[in-house]
Amino acid sequence: MNLFKIFISAFLIDNVVLMRFLALCPFIGMSTDEDKSIGMGLAVTFVTVLATAVTWPIYYFVLSKETGIFKDVLSGGLEFLQILVFILVIASLVQLVEFYLKKMIPGLYGSMGIYLALITTNCAILAVTFDVWLKKYNYAESLVYAAGVALGFLLSLLLMAGIRRRLKTSPVPPFLKGTPILFVTAALLSMAFMGFGGLVK
Repeated sequence: MNLFKIFISAFLIDNVVLMRFLALCPFIGMSTDEDKSIGMGLAVTFVTVLATAVTWPIYYFVLSKETGIFKDVLSGGLEFLQILVFILVIASLVQLVEFYLKKMIPGLYGSMGIYLALITTNCAILAVTFDVWLKKYNYAESLVYAAGVALGFLLSLLLMAGIRRRLKTSPVPPFLKGTPILFVTAALLSMAFMGFGGLVK
């Protein structure tokens, strides 16, 4: 599978939020306006790509029971440590992002609040680190896939932010105001994204 197909598939066809329903907490929490959406999307993109760049070699050269350095010593390799190691890597990268934003862009850092720390537990990032070895991607394919997933997350945030701006002045029925209309909107967006199925053969 060429890199363009991998990217388009991760970006649109299997959009991490609208088709796989991962990372819904930051999707709802950080799509209140476009600036927050871009900030969160770029932070997640940075962490996702860097986490994949670090965890891919750790898995294949250390943890794997087939290719890891301990394959001859331990029959099952060190794959049982995979979740722990991947979460530690992701948490460390989030700390780097947090330090950078706090020093260089304090306004964005303040507006992100608790959602910045929640990048550590963003299931989309952890899912990407697992997907790349389940799909048996090589290193370059893994990085392209990670970028596609993360930019798909950014796209979904921006779409929701634009819709939420329109919802503020729309006659929404009282029983749907607030979170209910957001989930109805997300469901409709998800149905729209189903139209991308079959775009890549």
